[in-house]
Amino acid sequence: MLHSLTTRWLALRADWMSLPDYAHATAWIIVITVALIILVALLTLWERKVIGWMQLRRGPNRVRIFGLLPGVGQPFADVFKLLMKEVVIPANSNKLLFRLAPVIALVPAFAAWAVIPLSPTVVVSKADAGLLYLLSLTSMGVYGIIIAGWAANSKYAFLGAMRSAAQMVAYEIAMGFALVGVLMATGSMNLGTIVETQAGGIGSWNWFWLFPLLMVYFISGIAETNRAPFDVAEGESEIVAGFHVEYSGMAFALFFLAEYANMILISTLTAVFFFGGWQAPFEGYPALGGTFLGQPGFHWLFLKAFVLVFLFLWFRATFPRYRYDQIMRLGWKALIPVTLVWIAVEMVMAVYRIGPWARPWYH
Repeated sequence: MLHSLTTRWLALRADWMSLPDYAHATAWIIVITVALIILVALLTLWERKVIGWMQLRRGPNRVRIFGLLPGVGQPFADVFKLLMKEVVIPANSNKLLFRLAPVIALVPAFAAWAVIPLSPTVVVSKADAGLLYLLSLTSMGVYGIIIAGWAANSKYAFLGAMRSAAQMVAYEIAMGFALVGVLMATGSMNLGTIVETQAGGIGSWNWFWLFPLLMVYFISGIAETNRAPFDVAEGESEIVAGFHVEYSGMAFALFFLAEYANMILISTLTAVFFFGGWQAPFEGYPALGGTFLGQPGFHWLFLKAFVLVFLFLWFRATFPRYRYDQIMRLGWKALIPVTLVWIAVEMVMAVYRIGPWARPWYH
């Protein structure tokens, strides 16, 4: 029996390796897309459970799957409910852009995964300009919010869209400067190379030498995804749900699918840029380097992203929403100056071969 299974596995592996590169890429695109949709559904449940535990309440605990695991079926029940609801389009709206806006918000959150290395061998595209590709895509998602607010022909929706536009400018600049620091420390815009340059264990990851940029990038990521405490684009108590107030049914759900997908994306990118991606934490350590803790793989990237996503949920349960002027002040007067100062510090470290610039790959 075991010999038969081994033979079949080897045959399948040989067939897989014989496929052309575009077939491999297409297969991984399908796998990543389906996995993301399922993870987003489970993330909505996890958020409600985590915040429930923090606030001493239960969260969803009724809807089951096949009579098992109370509460796990809640995300799928929500999807079914939204699919059954009518998508109402305002009479005086721009109907084409009104329909297009949720797609514009969602597509970049999925397309960005094309250049993210999931393991030493799994990546859809090994683009050398992957960093530029990510910067362009992550800045595109907010246009879905702006178009949604404008196309609805609603003053409340338009107000939410304009607040989001101003927030985008401030935090996109800070996020871009933070990635300039990563580029200086790794010498490449290829995300696979960025991960490989952090080989050597937890002490070789970028988080230590680029800690201010790590904080700026992650805070900017929370603002870019319109998550609390930076959710002024939605501001339920101020502008009646903001830019998506006129949306219903599945069109409404697509905006939240994009938001949760972006949470996973930002967490994964933070792990890639600052925490070694799929690198193991104890790689190169004499006692642990040859064990499970020293072997790189997708499981490490998943675990790091899992912890960072948890921070998104923790912040929502902890911090009240910032005022609009506080958000602008934090972006323009704190985060951007911090990145500029630390880029100058990196220039000094590069001259004197300190930190990442002392590694053998640096010339």
